[in-house]
Amino acid sequence: MIVELREKLTAAGLDAGPHTIAWHLQQHHRITVSTATIHRHLAKAGLVEPAPKKRPKSSYIRFEAAMPNECWQADFTHHRLAGGQDTEILTWLDDCTRYALTVTAHERVTGPITRDTFRSACQTHGIPASTLTDNGLVFTTRLAGGRGGKNALETELARLGVVQKHSRPNHPTTCGKVERFQQTMKKHLAAQSPQPATLADLQALIDAFTSEYNERRPHRSLPHRATPAAIYTTRPKAAPGDACETAEPGRIRTDTIDKAGSVTLRHNRKLHHIGIGRIHEGTRVLLIVEGLHIRVINAATGALLREFTLDPDRDYQPTGRPKGPTRPA
Repeated sequence: MIVELREKLTAAGLDAGPHTIAWHLQQHHRITVSTATIHRHLAKAGLVEPAPKKRPKSSYIRFEAAMPNECWQADFTHHRLAGGQDTEILTWLDDCTRYALTVTAHERVTGPITRDTFRSACQTHGIPASTLTDNGLVFTTRLAGGRGGKNALETELARLGVVQKHSRPNHPTTCGKVERFQQTMKKHLAAQSPQPATLADLQALIDAFTSEYNERRPHRSLPHRATPAAIYTTRPKAAPGDACETAEPGRIRTDTIDKAGSVTLRHNRKLHHIGIGRIHEGTRVLLIVEGLHIRVINAATGALLREFTLDPDRDYQPTGRPKGPTRPA
């Protein structure tokens, strides 16, 4: 199964490392295998390519927004169609959750296109508190000597009260999250056959990949390898005027549903047991706590398992559903 998953994921142009394979084995087959064991089997099968020595991850200064919509990263990359035509793909990505907000293909990315895709993302997802981009002219004119004044995106951000941030020249890791997304996307696109011949074909492939990335693919950088959609759609959002240091309202707790079909939550120093259902035994969940309002979310799929108001006077919070089959056959 390890080898089959490796070959299947690789053929699709998706991540196929030991951590991803371990997630698929646990999520889809209820089999727990350590990443060291998976690596050993892959190496034995000749499926591990020696990697060059890299700069250690601990040497990088990492930053991450605390809330969805606190910061959106943007960048564009090139892609060549089957007939040889050059195109450009523009991405807006949420910094906190890695959620791909909008990913669009164009003959050439221009200032008005950058502004319009930002507007489209705002209509769907709300207005962010800030943006982070490199210093390309479609994002800013600040390195162009001030000629021509603000561009289309800068004017739009100023109108909405959105803080605009930029990476320093020659420091691409500042926008590393969106660049890593583009690397994963281009690997997936390169694995497709036949290759897209038109912009419409390319956009269809991008849309399918974005859906997979947001809603079904586990993300290694998120709590318990949740999907970006599971985190983005369940957490409170930042808005223009929110400081980057603003703490997230409420709190978020992770847990695993036990054999009794419940999880625990402490409120005002008192421990409460929350019934979810024995059919969900072993499922990793996120508990979104806003005062007495509680949501229990499947950490892997983003599915809402339960939403209720906590009764502080009760130790056990029943589901209210009639008793039925306790476990799947």
